[in-house]
Amino acid sequence: MLNYENSKFLTLEELKETTPSIFTKKGSNDTSKKYTHIPTDRVIKDLELLGWGVVDAKQVKARKGEGYQKHLVVFRNPDVVINGKDGDTVYPQILLTNSHDAKNSFQFQAGLFRMICENGLVIADKQFEDYKIRHMGYDFETLQGIIKEMVSNLDLTVESMNKMKETELNEEQMFNLAKSFLDMRVEGTNNTYNKDAITEVLDPQRSEDIGNGLWEVFNRVQENIMEGNFEYLTVKGKPRQARIIKNFKQDQDLNKKMFSKALEFVA
Repeated sequence: MLNYENSKFLTLEELKETTPSIFTKKGSNDTSKKYTHIPTDRVIKDLELLGWGVVDAKQVKARKGEGYQKHLVVFRNPDVVINGKDGDTVYPQILLTNSHDAKNSFQFQAGLFRMICENGLVIADKQFEDYKIRHMGYDFETLQGIIKEMVSNLDLTVESMNKMKETELNEEQMFNLAKSFLDMRVEGTNNTYNKDAITEVLDPQRSEDIGNGLWEVFNRVQENIMEGNFEYLTVKGKPRQARIIKNFKQDQDLNKKMFSKALEFVA
């Protein structure tokens, strides 16, 4: 696991081993004549010039068209950090998704990485709309403008965090927050859950997340939901241990929904 306090960015050689689709040299046969192929490693090199290095990368399993599938690259800038007064250090991150099959443009999302639990969050707020660059319109100046705008919104990130830290939840609110997150986790399945699962996801994994503050409650429930630290019920009512979410698209979508829902509880 990467040491975020003394981290070394992943090299291109390391990325070739884990996420080869980053380096695909041409688009799939499904692309049109208007499609301009931009390999993701070009964007990685351009972001490096802006001070952002790769700390994680992964790709989906390809059913067909190996090398063209959707992939995720996570960037961090060592000079961009939010130091909380309570020692809760958070690193802003840029999440880039792309594919080479003409189904996805370059998409950039803002994220947060909590040093305390080594857990990643995806920001979802009206001020943090996703940024997209079409393959046929990519250039360094456009990329630079997007990164500059995302960094300029960091003050809003700090503001959201502080509001969450200043908001105290009562027992009913904590129950409702946990229930809404579990609803999101089982959505689209035949699985259900009971009150025991709500108790499990509210259980803190570390002393820093003990308390009734919205920030603490949000982080411990989010972590337990993502890590599968609860039991759900099958369609036949049998208890099963939930699994960690490994699919990065599901990870991003669920994280954004949970962050957005948590902001609704801000006093």
